[in-house]
Amino acid sequence: MECSSHQFDVIVVGAGIMGSSTAYQLAKRGQKTLLLEQFDFLHHRGSSHGESRTLRAAYTEDYYCDMVKESSQIWEQAQSEIGYKVYFKAQQFDMSPSDNKSLLSIISSCEKKSIPYRVLDRQQVSDRFSGLINLPEDWFGVLTDVGGVIKPTKAVSMFQALAFQRGAVLRDNMEVKNVVKDEVKGGVNVETADGEKFWGKKCVITAGAWVRKLVKTVGGLELPIQALETTVCYWRIKEGHEAKFAIGSDFPTFVSYGEPYVFGTPSLEFPGLIKISVNGGYPCDPDKRPWDPAGISLDSLKEWIKGRFSGLVDYGGPVATQSCMYSMTPDEDFVLDFLGGEFGKDVVIGGGFSGHGFKMAPVVGRVLADLLLSGEAKGVEMKYFRAQRFQDNPKGNVKGL
Repeated sequence: MECSSHQFDVIVVGAGIMGSSTAYQLAKRGQKTLLLEQFDFLHHRGSSHGESRTLRAAYTEDYYCDMVKESSQIWEQAQSEIGYKVYFKAQQFDMSPSDNKSLLSIISSCEKKSIPYRVLDRQQVSDRFSGLINLPEDWFGVLTDVGGVIKPTKAVSMFQALAFQRGAVLRDNMEVKNVVKDEVKGGVNVETADGEKFWGKKCVITAGAWVRKLVKTVGGLELPIQALETTVCYWRIKEGHEAKFAIGSDFPTFVSYGEPYVFGTPSLEFPGLIKISVNGGYPCDPDKRPWDPAGISLDSLKEWIKGRFSGLVDYGGPVATQSCMYSMTPDEDFVLDFLGGEFGKDVVIGGGFSGHGFKMAPVVGRVLADLLLSGEAKGVEMKYFRAQRFQDNPKGNVKGL
């Protein structure tokens, strides 16, 4: 008879933020849960490490707004359970040229989802942020209160610790090579590279940039998820002005739509430095990354910084960079669905978070747990996240970076 220590209610494959959040949700509901990670826990080879992620409810797609609001509540609940903070609140400021449709979509989403917002013209922006943020004459901005900064590695550790406290088993350096349907007793057998096998009634694959490869091996399903290597940049705040840009001051998290498409956070992780980066990256194989940002041109970003921050941020070049990965779908929406086929509803996929999913990890974990345990998830418009959409529309609805 198979050892009971290798038998579980649910096996979670991939211990980044999505898998760790899912394990937390499952363990809270009394499920005997196994969380497997192919590398060390809290490694830097995927998409769930680093120093900060933005939380914002101002979205061009209104179906994400409620997900962010629910996630912000779970972030606060989870950090109260663990006893330390991973979510630091701030306002969110979005800006763009007046002819860019993104901010109009954000306003529409805020109105539809009852998210308070303020539309600011160029002078109002300067007044609101004491001259720290300057907009060109033909630009405007939208300010919302639901925003902030999340500490990524700390957040992953938090969910893993909370799952462990509730009885989950955590195993790292366990690369999953296959998931096979158990034809005798039902459920699935999860096979690792070192020959260990685990049985579970259910399984969820949250393998980040590796999800495409693993899902293809397990179920023969080809998901159009492309790994991109991206570079996060930190710039020096000029001496004497550091406090103006720090978290806890009046300085917001921000997104600038148009060219370049810029995002950033208040100074938090590195005193005196502010994160300002261009959204996007270069296609890569997650197992053969170049780890080399040298070929990235930052000219347009330098000009953007020069024009926005009153000369108080040194735009000569970043003083620190970090490499990360996006897992992009053609339409930049997630994949939250059953693998189907011979597995029916026993295997669920969570992937394709396209560089903007981290903030929603708590609700993603809740949704994946719901799918596994009840076969459906409420409170989320699931039609946007079905894997079948790629077969229905092979060219996708590419939004661009």
